[in-house]
Amino acid sequence: MQSGLKFTKMCAGGNDFIVIDNRFGTCHDRASLALKLCKRSYSVGADGLLLLEKSRKPDQLKMRIFNPDGSEAEMCGNGAGCIAAFASRKGISGRKVNLETLAGLVSAEVIGTEVKLKMYEPTGIKLSFKLLIDNREYSASSINTGVPHTVLIVENLEAIDIELGRKIRYHKMFQPEGTNVDFVEVVGRRKIRLRTYERGVEAETLACGTGAVAGAIVGHLLGKVNPPTSVETGGNSTLVVHFKPEDGKVTDVYLQGNATFVYEGELIMEVNR
Repeated sequence: MQSGLKFTKMCAGGNDFIVIDNRFGTCHDRASLALKLCKRSYSVGADGLLLLEKSRKPDQLKMRIFNPDGSEAEMCGNGAGCIAAFASRKGISGRKVNLETLAGLVSAEVIGTEVKLKMYEPTGIKLSFKLLIDNREYSASSINTGVPHTVLIVENLEAIDIELGRKIRYHKMFQPEGTNVDFVEVVGRRKIRLRTYERGVEAETLACGTGAVAGAIVGHLLGKVNPPTSVETGGNSTLVVHFKPEDGKVTDVYLQGNATFVYEGELIMEVNR
């Protein structure tokens, strides 16, 4: 690892990220860097490594996100919010920015300490199918909100054993790419609570932006919630999901939440573990 590599630590909705301006190609082995930097206790520690890079189109920037296991994610809602806030604060972009991701183009607007993201139209929606885990049948729904999610509506969020999330993530139904797993408790017509087992992190995280969108939309399609939907995360933060119901579908999907700067630093030594 190169000495003197500058980075910014940021948080959004309960997720924490390492953000690096890589527009000039400073970082080459991105996966290896994520493995080293995201490891808690041994390095900076984070839910993911975010790299701001140049796009071939002059009116947009590129975001790449790498999980702690070194895999590259197609999209991360809270990560996109952090990248947008970072680009705006550093004068790389204005308050509004278009971000190129592996899942497609995301437009973002920085509003004070919050960022509002225009998300993709959800795809791959399958509601209320049966999922067999350890000889027990669960009712689940699947949706792709930039990355694949499997959503389970539950009565008591705290009672959920997150090990169930790991088993669903690796279930043969979702192979080879796997799935993120969201446990959703409906609090009211416009509020849900969320716990997420994240693919690539391979653990529960305190928040998930695309998971918040998945939970809100599935909750609506099952007739349980209406937009705008507030999503309370495990990190005691609140994300808001906006969308327009339209003949059993949803359009105009937005994710809104905070994106805060924690500290800036410089890597001055090799991370060996």
